[in-house]
Amino acid sequence: MDEALVEQLRADYRTAPISDAERQMLDYVVQVTVDATAVSRETLDGLRAHGFDDRAILQITLIASWFNYINRVADALGVGRDDPATACALPVPPAAAWSDTNAASRS
Repeated sequence: MDEALVEQLRADYRTAPISDAERQMLDYVVQVTVDATAVSRETLDGLRAHGFDDRAILQITLIASWFNYINRVADALGVGRDDPATACALPVPPAAAWSDTNAASRS
């Protein structure tokens, strides 16, 4: 990985040295993240004009949506928070009787 490029992408992907197609894709990802209801036929046609077929658009959408979902779950549960006062601690249930870890202890 080119660390300088990664840092430019983190700072502002719109000014990073990437292709127009990559910028269009990231614009779409931002739109899905901020307000997916704003995605229009024109939005998708813009991706197609940059060489993305319907399969690629679906993959981009699924990946962006999954990251949005999993980050919201982690945020809600306090995953990765360094401050114990703001982190959430859920109880850990015991292992199921059928699990591999319990099977070993029963033998």
